[in-house]
Amino acid sequence: MIYLDQLGRKVFLDSSPKRIVSLVPSQTEYLYDLGLGERIAGQTIFCIYPENEFKRATKVGGTKKLLLDKIRELKPDIIIANKEENEASQIKELEMEYPVWISDIKTIEGAYGMMKTIGEIFGKEGIASEWIHKIKIKFESLELSKSPRKALYLIWREPWMAAGRDTFINAMLPFAGFENAIQDENSRYPELNLNEMESLNPEFVLLSSEPYPFQEKHIAELKSILPETKVLLVDGEMFSWYGSRLLQAPDYFSQIHKNNF
Repeated sequence: MIYLDQLGRKVFLDSSPKRIVSLVPSQTEYLYDLGLGERIAGQTIFCIYPENEFKRATKVGGTKKLLLDKIRELKPDIIIANKEENEASQIKELEMEYPVWISDIKTIEGAYGMMKTIGEIFGKEGIASEWIHKIKIKFESLELSKSPRKALYLIWREPWMAAGRDTFINAMLPFAGFENAIQDENSRYPELNLNEMESLNPEFVLLSSEPYPFQEKHIAELKSILPETKVLLVDGEMFSWYGSRLLQAPDYFSQIHKNNF
């Protein structure tokens, strides 16, 4: 069987894989939600859902620092990875030895595509379709803001880094009532100094809970240079996890809109 991944690569499989190593937290959660827990041989230290499975699962390092020898010990039939979340050099080494299916997701349609193909690979097409349908219904029920507020979505500090327009986060922002303050259509995660943030003059700054653990003290730090800007701590999983966690995102976005607009 041949499956195309989201980089357009052909992934060859003799049969439905029995031993999976999953290298992306949101995709790992989705695999469990498809009922594939017994097939997951290994996952990263950041694949924390479901919590009871995290405790027992074999860990293969972090998303950016994989323990390649540990992965080899697990003898996977397939490795599920992501272009952005995993280091290209490590993935290239792994794909010399194992089938590696790589996602590349920048839109909600891309997320649906990943969910559909993973369902097909593991013979879970029906369950995958159910998840996609439920998520689509939730997103279609959202009332999108007719006048989105300009927002800067920060993911890191020292240096300050924002989510640009060429990201999945950017695709999620409108559902919460925001427009990305970063204008460059090709930007990924630009570094910004305080003067640049001030010149963008965002109505909102959104401080993500991941990958940098922003806290209340960082709100005060930013308010000192952006006194007229509303600064919010937000759940990064809702803006950046593609997979079954998307089902929770619309309600979260609605609550942000209700509480702050």
